[in-house]
Amino acid sequence: MRRATLWPDHLLPDDRVPPPWPGREVRLDGRATYVRDTPATAAGAEPALYVHGLGGSSQNWTDLAGLLADRLDGQAIDLPGFGRSEPGPSYTIPAFADLVVRWIEHSGRGPVHLFGNSLGGAVAVQVAGLRPDLVRTLTLISPALPFLDFRRSLQGRMLPVLAIPRGERLVARHLTQLAPEVMAQQVLEACVADLSRICDQRRAEALEEIRVRYEAEHYAAAYVRTFRGLVSSFLRAYLPGPGSLWRLAEAVRAPTLVVGGLQDRLVDVRVAPQTARVIPDSRLMMLKGVGHVAQLEVPRLVARAVVGLLAETEDAASRSDLAG
Repeated sequence: MRRATLWPDHLLPDDRVPPPWPGREVRLDGRATYVRDTPATAAGAEPALYVHGLGGSSQNWTDLAGLLADRLDGQAIDLPGFGRSEPGPSYTIPAFADLVVRWIEHSGRGPVHLFGNSLGGAVAVQVAGLRPDLVRTLTLISPALPFLDFRRSLQGRMLPVLAIPRGERLVARHLTQLAPEVMAQQVLEACVADLSRICDQRRAEALEEIRVRYEAEHYAAAYVRTFRGLVSSFLRAYLPGPGSLWRLAEAVRAPTLVVGGLQDRLVDVRVAPQTARVIPDSRLMMLKGVGHVAQLEVPRLVARAVVGLLAETEDAASRSDLAG
């Protein structure tokens, strides 16, 4: 593990606030999966795939994907049951990872630069650990790798719901009792340390995302079942057997950037450094005053670290070619 390298700020594209990138439904394994495209702005850009967190969507990557478009030809996927994708038959980390693998193979774009935030980080680790042929580099932002002290997460309040048969009905009832504006504000407060960094346009988009959830009858069940699957993966990680996300992280061979926010209220802040220690070829960036979604809160800083990773890997590849 070493400290992340930051690309010079003035070499990034100018700041702007793009609208959500255009999306489309694709049929994958008989179900509609929603994918947003951030087209490359320069020749030679390499393929990238962005995977959101629990309760998130492909829109969470709008700013970061735009800042990287001169280097990466980006796609962001809505996991089953989230965003605008249809619900799926299973909501476990392996099931989500299988879908990501299927999409990379279906699209013919692999290997990709793979990004994951929170739940998406756990999914990305599973993909990179099991299918190294599909991953060029790996970027993990507040990855939800296993930890057992749920007092360190606001999500710990959800644990009793998992013990209740059909707990998703309670969640659905709770959703209908809150105005979308209140729910959007609560989501932002949980995920973001400094709300002044979120512009009016992004706030309006967050509200629209909440309204989409209200209209989706499957959303509460998808959320609860995904949370249950995530907790199950945490418990399995500390038991014997091949299903541990930490053992998969040890198997990752892709050059990796791990980003953590020191004000993260959803994932134990000790997880990001532990992830960087476990993954062999890793770089770590811990951010003061930043919460759970650094790609939303400080996208320019995250982009500088990502381009630093890309530059490092390009230099290493050039040296290897010369040595060969």
